[in-house]
Amino acid sequence: MTSDSPFPIPDSQPLFSWPTRIYWEDTDAGGVVYHARYVAFLERARTEWLRALGYGQERLRLQHDLVFAVRAMQLDFLRPAHLDDTLQVGVALSQCKRASLLFAQSIHRDGELLLRAQVKVAALGAGRFRPRGMDDALYDQLKALQITETGLLRNDG
Repeated sequence: MTSDSPFPIPDSQPLFSWPTRIYWEDTDAGGVVYHARYVAFLERARTEWLRALGYGQERLRLQHDLVFAVRAMQLDFLRPAHLDDTLQVGVALSQCKRASLLFAQSIHRDGELLLRAQVKVAALGAGRFRPRGMDDALYDQLKALQITETGLLRNDG
């Protein structure tokens, strides 16, 4: 990571990676992935990261009265993906606050970095869609997964 990079972590291995393949529906007429499709790939990876932690979206909504909504997103498109490519969409939690999460995400093809993203997600009450803090159990679990700028878990010794 260079000092002028807007992204909070270096281009190291993410803490969670989700595979995806590129289909015709993801591309323009030339077989290149349409830029808006990358947002869907990033969303799916964050959703699967939460599910792997035991917090599927429906469980969060029903048992915790909580939903997450994207508040801000910054994407850095470096190289295009193409029809039939297999991609790895990475997720790392770079900041965990009571009512928001900041993710550093990446998309790679065969180890080549195609896209970097910074995504800020707000925690909202499921009923009124107003900002609200996470309960202690969820917050503590996510906070323990927060990485530092060196790419290490926050609580690594």
